[in-house]
Amino acid sequence: MIVTLIVLCEIAFWVLLAAGLAMRYLAKKPRLGAALLLCEPLLELVLLVVTAIDLKNGAEPDWRHGLAAVYIGFTVGLGHSTITWVDVRVAHRFAGGPPPVKPPKYGMPRAVHEWRVAARWVLAAVTALALLEGAIRYVGGDGDVGSLRSWQQMMFFVIGINLIIAVSYTVFPKRAKAER
Repeated sequence: MIVTLIVLCEIAFWVLLAAGLAMRYLAKKPRLGAALLLCEPLLELVLLVVTAIDLKNGAEPDWRHGLAAVYIGFTVGLGHSTITWVDVRVAHRFAGGPPPVKPPKYGMPRAVHEWRVAARWVLAAVTALALLEGAIRYVGGDGDVGSLRSWQQMMFFVIGINLIIAVSYTVFPKRAKAER
């Protein structure tokens, strides 16, 4: 049931995003579009409540509960930037908005960009870590929480990879061909 709900939440995320942007740019109803976009966090709230209820009803914590926590964390950390990314492109394509700004390619501006990206991923992973820890404490010492702990290890891996990428762009900044 949890995996099905995660899939439904992901589908609903994109449906709400499309509907919100359609209302905003095609139907020329920006308030209705904004209201639809503001419904996005409700999806994660529903998933969180259903997962907690499932654990409360005695379900053995497993990879599905961990996946729910990770999904919520990634939506918290990356959801807004995903919506903004799509919004800028739809505005450009259908409403005469300015073209999307491309990220810088070289030097410290690129390093700053990579640190911003890393910060979003770290926020996602830390949110997932907190939810996973909450689930572990919620279950208590009686349940087998090994699968939740393995999800936590993956989140530390995600944090490490993103920090390595950001540090590499800082220490070894990419240079334009003229600078080489």
